[in-house]
Amino acid sequence: MIKSMTGYGKADVCLDTGKVTIEIRTLNGKTADVNIKTTLLPKDKELLVRQKLADRLHRGTIDFFVSYEANAVSSAKHINTEMAAEYFRQVAAIGESLGVKTDSALYLNSILRFPDVIDNTRQDIITADNWDQVDAAVDKAIDNVCDYRSREGVALYKDVTSRVQNILNLEDKVESFDGERILAVRSKIEKAIEDEMVYYLEKLDINEEKVRLRQHCKYFMDTIDGEDYPGKKLGFIIQEMGREINTTGSKANHSGIQKVVVRMKDELEKIREQSMNIL
Repeated sequence: MIKSMTGYGKADVCLDTGKVTIEIRTLNGKTADVNIKTTLLPKDKELLVRQKLADRLHRGTIDFFVSYEANAVSSAKHINTEMAAEYFRQVAAIGESLGVKTDSALYLNSILRFPDVIDNTRQDIITADNWDQVDAAVDKAIDNVCDYRSREGVALYKDVTSRVQNILNLEDKVESFDGERILAVRSKIEKAIEDEMVYYLEKLDINEEKVRLRQHCKYFMDTIDGEDYPGKKLGFIIQEMGREINTTGSKANHSGIQKVVVRMKDELEKIREQSMNIL
């Protein structure tokens, strides 16, 4: 069964310091265009993640996000107690030398506002120690993307295959007009010079186009039913279907057939739009 290139997957992992969330979003794309949109992923793991995303998701614009929510313990600021104590001693000594008497709590409150007393050093969130947990969450998020793509593929398959059937039904209508058309064309040709009669009949005959269009429609169905990743090949087949439909319209010389051709073109354009999202 075909898969859509549009997808979304998410997975969480709880570390000692907080929760890491992996999100993956995919859209249409000719190749596997992987975008790592996070500063939390260690540089030495980026190539591994890129390769994993490309190998499992095959094709499309792939955006990879990592977010982090620290737990209460990890979020708390760390006080450099030795630095704070030293500041307190120095401030108290200055106050004593100047004969200034004040509440010790006031000293301490002021000291705790000094920038070097509070440790704001950022700690690495994803490390070698917890990488296996994070890597498993990456795999789970990719699994969820694949599930999403499969569900979307069901709808895509239903839509494009029904439109192929619509084209075949419309082609039947073309054939229903064909006898009438040939008689009208023959009547016109008979009024022309006899030497030009064969030339016009051959020029206006659409039998080859009818045969080729049906063959292309069958090839489309065989490809979408029989291949795991038919997207590129379907684009070529759609192009060939359009060629035969256009030639039928240019040769028709019949208002009924031309109206049917317009409807066939509309169906094919919708197939073309939808097939751009087929992996």
